[in-house]
Amino acid sequence: MTLTRYEPWVLMNRLHRDLDRLFTHPAGNDDAQHAVAEWTPPVDIREEEKQFLLQADLPGVDPKNIEITLEKGVLTIRGRRELATRDEKGGFRRVERVSGEFFRRFSLPDTADSQSVTARFNAGVLEVAIPKQAQVRPRKITIEAA
Repeated sequence: MTLTRYEPWVLMNRLHRDLDRLFTHPAGNDDAQHAVAEWTPPVDIREEEKQFLLQADLPGVDPKNIEITLEKGVLTIRGRRELATRDEKGGFRRVERVSGEFFRRFSLPDTADSQSVTARFNAGVLEVAIPKQAQVRPRKITIEAA
């Protein structure tokens, strides 16, 4: 016997999130209209000595369907996951894998080098490396006596 978790409020929670998104982003804002996502991939962000490393779980997403942009210190990851058409006659008893548009946006710190950002996709994980700017070392200034 397999135990499954029953979540009766999934649709209500989705409606609540969509309504919140509708009222928190005015209709005239073009970015808000494009920011609607059907699912949100989980992301880990780690700060290392020389870079920030962002890892997003995107299983089943074709790398051709992922778009990464960086503008005004904001990193945007958007894309689409396509799943095979679900035929109700096919015997589906439970469907948990989501498909459709996803969208994530991250504000980068001032120390990030936005010109040297790289991304790679391996085994369903998108890894974005954001190098830190070379910090200028403080220089000691000697005072001359007159």
